[in-house]
Amino acid sequence: MFANSPNTNSIGVNVFGITSLCPPLGLESLRVKDTQLRASSYKRRGLGPHRGRLNIQSGIEDGDIYDGAWCAQYEDKKQWLEVDARRPTRFTGVILQGRSSIWSWDFILTYKVQFSNDTLVWQPAMNGTKEAVFEGNQDTETPALALFNESATVARYIRINPQSWYENGTICLRAEVLGCTLPDPNNIYAWQQTEQGTQDKLDFRHHNYKEMRKLMKSVTEACPDITHIYSIGKSHMGLKMYVMEISDHPGKHELGEPEFRYVAGMHGNEALGRELLLNLMQYICQEYKLGNQRIVRLVKETRIHLLPSMNPDGYEMAFKKGSELAGWALGRYSYQGIDMNHNFADLNKVMWDAVEFDFQNNDKSKLINHYIPIPEYYTSEDAFVALETRAVINWMQNIPFVLSANLHGGELVVTYPFDRTEDWAPRDDTPTPDNSFFRWLATVYASTNQVMSNPDRRPCHNENFQRYNNIINGANWHTVQGSMNDFSYLHTNCFDVTVELSCDKFPHASELPIEWENNKESLLIYMEQVRPPIGVIRDKDTEAGIADAIIKVDDIDHHIRSVVDGDYWRLLNPGEYEVTVSAEGYNPSTRMCRVMYEHYPTICDFRLTKTPKQRLKEILAKGGKLPKDLQLRLRQYKKNM
Repeated sequence: MFANSPNTNSIGVNVFGITSLCPPLGLESLRVKDTQLRASSYKRRGLGPHRGRLNIQSGIEDGDIYDGAWCAQYEDKKQWLEVDARRPTRFTGVILQGRSSIWSWDFILTYKVQFSNDTLVWQPAMNGTKEAVFEGNQDTETPALALFNESATVARYIRINPQSWYENGTICLRAEVLGCTLPDPNNIYAWQQTEQGTQDKLDFRHHNYKEMRKLMKSVTEACPDITHIYSIGKSHMGLKMYVMEISDHPGKHELGEPEFRYVAGMHGNEALGRELLLNLMQYICQEYKLGNQRIVRLVKETRIHLLPSMNPDGYEMAFKKGSELAGWALGRYSYQGIDMNHNFADLNKVMWDAVEFDFQNNDKSKLINHYIPIPEYYTSEDAFVALETRAVINWMQNIPFVLSANLHGGELVVTYPFDRTEDWAPRDDTPTPDNSFFRWLATVYASTNQVMSNPDRRPCHNENFQRYNNIINGANWHTVQGSMNDFSYLHTNCFDVTVELSCDKFPHASELPIEWENNKESLLIYMEQVRPPIGVIRDKDTEAGIADAIIKVDDIDHHIRSVVDGDYWRLLNPGEYEVTVSAEGYNPSTRMCRVMYEHYPTICDFRLTKTPKQRLKEILAKGGKLPKDLQLRLRQYKKNM
């Protein structure tokens, strides 16, 4: 019934040994379905076997349907959690965690493991001639790995059988099972035997800092005409924050060409975004060389910037532990312990304080809806701001980004600003003036993501985002002060959303090809949304571009500004809009701009004329004579005084 091979690993093997072992079956990643999990008993639905998944997170309240573990109804040594692999599988190990809860402290101290092919006859894992007893957890969050002495035990079913548990707690656990599926001679589950991967020839593995740098260099060597690597700064530990630029003219901003960015790895342990961006740069290089017209157009019409690792220090910590043993939080924060998603200047408060001041004093002088300056306290050397955050802010200020997405992990949803509630409520819908377009951006990614758009998928942890079509206002999920999305919207021209890519923050390398296919179309089509109404604002007399002109769209209380050459990009949904442009020293100009559905951008240029005062000022500065029209206006002005 069972097959055993010589002992190759011992219990408590060093984590680096996992890479040579069988991969996880997929309790954490949800590849293992709820129907494959059974238990001897459970306290209630929210603590059922389907909740016994590694790193699953509980809801705020115990007792809801989204609790943080499988918990047995009875406290005895006959309780078990069973996993059906659905195919003959060579089981090699188990990873255990305690219960995720802010109210309870429950974890397993020791446990046994049994195997079966039919759930009727069970064979225990052995340690020599005795039944093996494995060490469990010492706390609720740190994953504990145990490898089987008979590391090639082949069966279809595996049971985890707790023997002792925390004395003030009860029998609760979260688990992952390591195993290699084998060909089924009966072919009963043929439709499950080959998981859909990808046809793309990319480097699907987790890359540490040196390996990432090497891969990026190989891309520039393969596509030197369209790629360029640069660094925006260094982490606390001195690791460079590398960016891959992709453009038909890398290294410079081109008039009328929008700037796009993807940022990954803000939380170092959320590793999927990092690998997806490394895959994306390889893919674009390969397809451009093959003449893929979609990719060629994207490269020629957009300047793309990919930052795979905003928090390289945090990633290195998580990488050293490994994809299954990093837990839920190791590597999330910077080396200094800073959560960078709460570390940007809180400009929401500046804006809302100005609105309150206007309401109380009927004084609009402090009102501002864009390019909100960073408060002085934030820029001081003593401010608790990560070096990595400062580097990204400088990057935002130096390049006129139009559109961006911030890649995270641990959920399946796309969130859009605002991320912070106005009144400090834990959650509340807090839309921006551009809410309809942000919802479109979020929908574009979510609706083309193969997992998010699957109506049969189950929730990752404790929120069912399918109720909202897998998109949600960030503040309506949970309030975040100092988020990158809000800062980007209020301090620059750039619209930014957050993409939560996967239930599993740090998926096993074997799952990366599938995750690439899940996200490939979403990554490409999102970049293509950077085709907004664009134009150049010029001086009517000299044709010189006018920088820092303010572009106002009627009925949308959020302005943007033109950049150094006078070009601008205003993200809008299809429709007809009244647009007004103003600049210091010029008369305002208003025209109708129509946004179309076509893939190419809508052109909406402006020619501004200088005000008489500005013309007079420039002439006098040059020591020149006044033109007749200005002389007449000056005489008329003196007459009326």
